[in-house]
Amino acid sequence: MKLSKRWLPAHLLVWTYAVLLIVPLYYFLASAFKSNEEIFAHPFALPDSLGFGNFRTAYDSASLGQAIVNSALVTVLALALTLLLALPASFALARSTGRLASAVEKVFSLGFLIPTFAALFPTFLLAAATGLFHTQLFMVLFLPATAMPLSVVILVQFMRTIPREMEEAARIDGASTYTVLRHIYTPMCLPGIATVILLNFLTFWNEYLYSLVIIGPDPDQRTVQSALPTLKAITGTDYGVLTAGTVLTLIPVWIVYTVLQKRMQQALISGAVKM
Repeated sequence: MKLSKRWLPAHLLVWTYAVLLIVPLYYFLASAFKSNEEIFAHPFALPDSLGFGNFRTAYDSASLGQAIVNSALVTVLALALTLLLALPASFALARSTGRLASAVEKVFSLGFLIPTFAALFPTFLLAAATGLFHTQLFMVLFLPATAMPLSVVILVQFMRTIPREMEEAARIDGASTYTVLRHIYTPMCLPGIATVILLNFLTFWNEYLYSLVIIGPDPDQRTVQSALPTLKAITGTDYGVLTAGTVLTLIPVWIVYTVLQKRMQQALISGAVKM
């Protein structure tokens, strides 16, 4: 009884936080099935029907099918390039003990201090100079550069927890540096890799500013974040259609999170235990 009373404030905070999350989510999902009149007249009421008219309108009006494919292509390729660069860099920094390695690691950490919008104009000039302006290829090459600081910092901390004896045993058996990274460090860092993939996926998928400026409004190349604003109209916005379009773009995010959430939880738990 004393234990339950002691935990009562914590339970109240948890339930309050849950309500603060559930109510906006319910309003968001319910609005996707309503017209403007229903949204403004009865914002929290259940929709009269569960028809998919708003979803079809949003899908056709903003060409969301092509936009989702474009976003998936850019995000997957950028994630692959990020891991291809971050894993060897993290491995080298994690196994190095000199001052140079420490300085390089601090340089990566300085990447957190650069505001996103501060690099917009130089990035625009670089895209124009390389002839990759209004192309998805430039975004595939650019996004990993923005993700390297976070990716390297996370992976280095995971790799430093791996005992050196495992690497030494592999060396005795004739394993090369690449073999050690691939068969020892990478499997043991899977929770950290999953965390990096999930965090960067959310960042890449939701990226708007650079996608709008670099790729542009071309329906054949634009991403979902550039396509969604086209559902707004000067004469009036159908918020049911806009909400439905937003729901469609969030489905891939939900799928990726569902697949990787257990690995990310393992990373958080292992990090707490090591602390």
